[in-house]
Amino acid sequence: MPLRTRLDDANCSIAQALDVVGDWWTLLIVRDTARGVHRFEALQRELGMSRKVLTERLRLLVEAGVLSREPYQDRPVRHEYRLTPRGRALLPVLVALQDWGDSWVLGEGETMATTAEASQEAERVHRLVGTRVPELRLMGHDGAPCDPVAAGTAHTVLYCFPSAYAQRDSYPPGWAEIPGASGCTLESCTYRDQLAEFTAADATVHGVSTQRPDEQRAFAEKEGLRFPLLSDADLALTAALRLPTFRTAGVSRLKRLTLVIDRDRTIRAAFYPITDIEASVRAALAAVSR
Repeated sequence: MPLRTRLDDANCSIAQALDVVGDWWTLLIVRDTARGVHRFEALQRELGMSRKVLTERLRLLVEAGVLSREPYQDRPVRHEYRLTPRGRALLPVLVALQDWGDSWVLGEGETMATTAEASQEAERVHRLVGTRVPELRLMGHDGAPCDPVAAGTAHTVLYCFPSAYAQRDSYPPGWAEIPGASGCTLESCTYRDQLAEFTAADATVHGVSTQRPDEQRAFAEKEGLRFPLLSDADLALTAALRLPTFRTAGVSRLKRLTLVIDRDRTIRAAFYPITDIEASVRAALAAVSR
């Protein structure tokens, strides 16, 4: 791949990285492959770019080791494009760009774990309804990989929360002052207390945050949770669905929202922003009961 940086940028990692992913279309291709769009025609349809430009960008990304080109059909031979480990390492960059855009372009720069009802950020989440959750694996709090969409039940209620800890002093400084951050324990315990009703409605409950599995495990054991907490520490699900985040104490954290997903991996309902936690659990139960 030809380098475009100046000679005096040879030791600058930012400049060298921009040689690979500094183009407008390049990061959007990475964004859409993370969403589960892998084939040329689908990428062209999603991005609205010319075949020539897309072909060139895909070639450069394959040469840079960001994407792999894998055959999915023999006659005629057709290929799809998948993120490599090098490509997946770009997901935190995408999430950081989205967070910056939500905070400083669409917002006023305030650190928040929620948003306004009429915000473009809320509209982005609501537009997830009707889309599919790509197949991926998150680490469960028990240490085993887990699909965020449960098999064997009609629906999965996937509630995303900022962070929950077994020890109160584990929360980052100033946590209670961040709008929307408090209430994670209440949310998980409300789902715990109403789990039988979700089970009766043929629904599985999964919680997800960007915490480490060991932190989730300690919290789940303390509160006696009887459903999985999933770790999106690698931001795979966050990037795939473009879920809103905020950053504090050096960690990107999910904002509080709930998705109802059917057995075909299609999102049927999205609740965001959540201003009343107990009401949001009732709304999720009503959605699966319908």
